[in-house]
Amino acid sequence: MKREDGISLFPVLTVNLLGTLGLSIVLPFMVFLVTRLGGNGLLYGVLSAAHPAAQLVGAPVLGRWSDLYGRRRILLLSEAGTLAGWGLFIVGTLLPVTVLYRSEGGPLGAFAVTVPFLVLFLARALDGLTGGNISVAYAYVADVTSEADRNRSFGRMAVSSNLGFVVGPALAGLIGATALGMTLPAMLAAGISFCAILMIAFGLPESRPISTKEKKEPVPLRRALQHPYVVFMLVLYFLIYLGFNFFYTSFPVHVVRALHWDVRNTGNYFAALSLLMVIVQGPVLSFLTGRVSNVALVLAGGVILGSSFLLLTIPSTAVYYAAAALFALGNGVMWPSFLAILSIASGEFQGTVQGFASSAGSAASIIGLLAGGLLYDAVGSRVFLVAAAIIFMVTLLSARLRRVGRGESLR
Repeated sequence: MKREDGISLFPVLTVNLLGTLGLSIVLPFMVFLVTRLGGNGLLYGVLSAAHPAAQLVGAPVLGRWSDLYGRRRILLLSEAGTLAGWGLFIVGTLLPVTVLYRSEGGPLGAFAVTVPFLVLFLARALDGLTGGNISVAYAYVADVTSEADRNRSFGRMAVSSNLGFVVGPALAGLIGATALGMTLPAMLAAGISFCAILMIAFGLPESRPISTKEKKEPVPLRRALQHPYVVFMLVLYFLIYLGFNFFYTSFPVHVVRALHWDVRNTGNYFAALSLLMVIVQGPVLSFLTGRVSNVALVLAGGVILGSSFLLLTIPSTAVYYAAAALFALGNGVMWPSFLAILSIASGEFQGTVQGFASSAGSAASIIGLLAGGLLYDAVGSRVFLVAAAIIFMVTLLSARLRRVGRGESLR
């Protein structure tokens, strides 16, 4: 996992793993915490949307700064913001419940806005505002990896993320019954964030030293978006995330209604899905790299991924696990390959473009979180047909990506 000058991917993979591990420990408790504070599904959606909404603003700025001032420095800044966010989250779990506004019913349902809820909202927003660590980490990987090997490296990043989402919920289950209740998961997430800071500070070399001339004469921000293929790929990035979010928002509700799954069944399903993703994005993708082009992997993966969403319209546990296998295979080969093509198209604007891509994903997440549930209530399992249609459309549009590297215009 090294490039020619000896920089290893291990530290940045570890930082990525720690980031997803900390978040995945807290996520299982969020809905229960919101309910305890007087909230309902609406406030849970608002709290969930706080992070991507703030990231929509912060990620492009942090990505641009990483191009100007180096990846390591901005990763430190971003992780420090995450640590501060978890610290504020801990405070929110300890504050007494003071009601600021109460709704007794109506179209929004019955809920109460409390002081601790507002603190939790600010904590998630602070983490999101400084949450450019993923986009900057991807730019770091692009710096230290050759174009030919980039999809394999992005696959390893995805593996580290999925491992975090496998281990995190398991740890959450172990610590959920302690006397510290819902404060302990946030404390553990803060400790993990502090470990990530130590890893960046002492184990992560700078991947992109910036010359004095670059600092004095920075390239205008708009030039990153004028780079060939970039805007087109950011649109695809948004659409892919939108399809994912319709799935992730609707699926937990659907399996409860259609198959009467409980939390354990749903957790087992997503754990199995994450493990399958680790297999595909690890050894399977490594085998395919160099044998199959990135564009071919995007096209084939898109077809398989869209097909997995189609299967979800059939209410059967066996069919849903078959869909999980297809999801893991399709997404596992498509997404790292798509990111590899995006990094090639980005040229010298790695951090800036990855920041804009993160914002595009955040915008799609907000829409998915706020509209996905409403769409499911309106059309039921047919929401998965909408997700499939989006992915199939992305697949058709992605055929144009075969021209990346030829110098042709997309116009």
